[in-house]
Amino acid sequence: MKNKRLEEFKEKIKGKKIAVLGLGVSNIPAIEYLHKLGAYIYAHDLKDSLGKNCEQIKDLDNIEFFLDHKCFSGLNDVDYIVRSPGVKPFTKEIEEAVKKGVLLTSEMELFMEFCPCKVIGITGSAGKTTVTTLVTEFLKAGGYNVWQGGNIGTPLFSKIEEIQKDDIVVLELSSFQLMTMKKSPNISLITNIYEDHLDYHRSFEEYINAKTNIFTHQQKRDVCIFNFESAYTQKFLKMREKLNIESEILYFSGVNENIKGAYLKGKDIYLNETGNESKKVISVDEVKLKGNKNYINICSAICLVHDLVSLECITDTLKKFKGVEHRLEYVDTKNGVEYYNDSISTTPGKAMAALTSFDQKIILIAGGYDKNLDYTNFGNYVIDSCKYVILIGDTTKKIKDAILNNKRYEKENIKIKEAVSLEDAIKHASSISKDGDIVVMSPASASFDMFKSYKQRGKIFKELVEKL
Repeated sequence: MKNKRLEEFKEKIKGKKIAVLGLGVSNIPAIEYLHKLGAYIYAHDLKDSLGKNCEQIKDLDNIEFFLDHKCFSGLNDVDYIVRSPGVKPFTKEIEEAVKKGVLLTSEMELFMEFCPCKVIGITGSAGKTTVTTLVTEFLKAGGYNVWQGGNIGTPLFSKIEEIQKDDIVVLELSSFQLMTMKKSPNISLITNIYEDHLDYHRSFEEYINAKTNIFTHQQKRDVCIFNFESAYTQKFLKMREKLNIESEILYFSGVNENIKGAYLKGKDIYLNETGNESKKVISVDEVKLKGNKNYINICSAICLVHDLVSLECITDTLKKFKGVEHRLEYVDTKNGVEYYNDSISTTPGKAMAALTSFDQKIILIAGGYDKNLDYTNFGNYVIDSCKYVILIGDTTKKIKDAILNNKRYEKENIKIKEAVSLEDAIKHASSISKDGDIVVMSPASASFDMFKSYKQRGKIFKELVEKL
C-alpha cells in the first residue's frame, strides 16, 4: 500500500534547494535519499574537509559543499534547512532564514512526518538507551518487525519506503532532536529529568521544554508514560492540562503501588493495566540486569509494551537481557570484589541513579571533564551510598567540595582519595577493597579531559579491571 503523504512529499521536493547542516552519521543517508528524489543539495559543515563518511556523496551531481567559515552561507536562498541534532536551531543565520520563509526541519522530523506505522519514543536524562534496547527486544520476541532509530540504531528517514504499516518504530530521542519537533510519538516515555546539556541549551528550562515535545503533539488515542517519582511530572501534567492533551497516562514507580502502570515492590515487579488489579511480572532475582535503577528502567519499558506483547514475552526477555554496554555494566569479580562500568553517567544526575542501585555502601571512582554542572546534591548521594571515593579529572575539586561541605559529612564514615589517572584509581580501589566489596566507576562527569568519549573511558576501565 502506497504512503500517500510520502508520495506527495516526493513530488513536492523535486527541484527544491535543500541545505543540510552537519555531515554526520544521520544526515549522509538523508542527503542520498533527498538527492535521489531530485532535490538540489547544499551540504554544510563546520569542518574544513570532508570526512570518510562523505565518500558516497562527494561526487554526486547537483550537490555543493559549504565548509569551515562558509558553513552558514547561503541559507536565505534555499527552500529547506535540514539540521543535524548538533546544530543549534537558534543560530543567528538559521533564525534569519526562517524569518524569510525557509522551512527548518531535521532528518528525524522528516521521518516522524511520514512514518506509516506506530512509533514508540523514549526520552529523558538517563536510562534512554537501556529502555529503548529492552523495548526493541520485547517487541522482537512478540513477533513484530521492529525499526530502532533516533540516537541509536539506523538513520530511518532514508528507510521510510521500506517501513510497513504493521511494523513498529522505537526511537531514542534527545533534547536536541525534540527541540523543534512538531509531531509526537504514539507511545511516549520520559524516564527522568536531571540538569544536563547546558553547554548546548540556553537554559535548563529550555532543556526541559524540549523534552516535553515528546507528548505535546499527541492525540487522544496515544499514550504517555511518566516517572511517578520525578519532581517534574507535575509540571508535565499541568502542561498537558493547559494544552488540552487527552492521551492516556501511565506511570512507573519504584515506591508506589497505587498507580496505573508498572512498579517495583520489594523484589518483585508488578503491572497494573487497569488501575484496579496488579499482576506480578517477575522477581528481580530472575532478571539479568542488576541494580535499582535498572529495575525502574524495566518498569518503564513494560509500560511501553504492555498491550503489544504478552507477559510471557516480557519475562522470557528479561531472563536473557544482559543490558547495554557502559550502563551500570557488570565487568568482573576479582578477589571477591565486583566491578561495574557506568561510564555513561556523564552528569551528577545520571551517577546519582547508579549510586542508589546497590544494597550496600560502595567504592566509587568518579570525576572527569567539567561541564559547569552543580555537584551539591551529588554530595548527598555520595555520603548515603559510598564508603570510599576515588576522584580523577577536572571535576575532582567540585566533587570533593560537595562531600566535605555537606553538613552530614563525617570523616570516619567516608574516605576520599585523589588519583592521577583511571589506572591509578583502579589500582587504589583494588588495594583497599576486600571480599564482598563493590567498585563502581560512575564518573558524574564527561570524559573529554582524559578520553575521546565515554565509550573509550568505559572500554579502558574494563581492560584495566581484567588486568588486575
